[in-house]
Amino acid sequence: MIMEDRELVSKILSGDTQVFRLLIKQHEKLVAHMIGRLVKHNGEREDLCQDVFIRVYEKLSEFTFQAKLSTWIATIAYRHAINHLRKKKILISDVQDEDDESFMNNFIDDENPETLFVEQDTDEFVLKLVDQLPAHYKTVLMLYHKDNLNYLEIGEITGMPEGTVKSYLFRGRKLLKEKVMKYIGKEKFYESRGGVTTKDRTRKTSESRKG
Repeated sequence: MIMEDRELVSKILSGDTQVFRLLIKQHEKLVAHMIGRLVKHNGEREDLCQDVFIRVYEKLSEFTFQAKLSTWIATIAYRHAINHLRKKKILISDVQDEDDESFMNNFIDDENPETLFVEQDTDEFVLKLVDQLPAHYKTVLMLYHKDNLNYLEIGEITGMPEGTVKSYLFRGRKLLKEKVMKYIGKEKFYESRGGVTTKDRTRKTSESRKG
């Protein structure tokens, strides 16, 4: 059942609980994605997702339709997750310059790439690398590339100026490229030594599954 935002909001404000359940069903994946990108603990994620929809219900009368309903809900989810991290005193974004050595060393570690590639496809590998980014970089990258939101929509959700969104997107891409290139370099090193590369392992795993 597809219902326009105005009709959906109007029915909920009139006390239609069935329509509110429909709203939850339509947006639960969006909320789960927003929370999941920032909060690691599964139990906390579930509680926070429930809290978000309670807030949506409480604040729905304040929604002015100046943005899409999904964008408004994503904004509530994002800010609720950020507030949760702040209360737990978890570092959110000590955003440093991309040339800062300690920052780069924290991101570009020496983890064995085989643990990332075996039984995983390329998309999963890249998503694993994105997940290692600082929260704001990761959020902006995912909203832009995975959710196909534009700079303005990302700014509405995160409260960031458009220039900041563009800067985080640029820096996040650069860090991700550095990470990927490091693993590509390791692959070439394994090949030069005559060893089995992670690509070989992935192909063999795929072939064994087919067999």
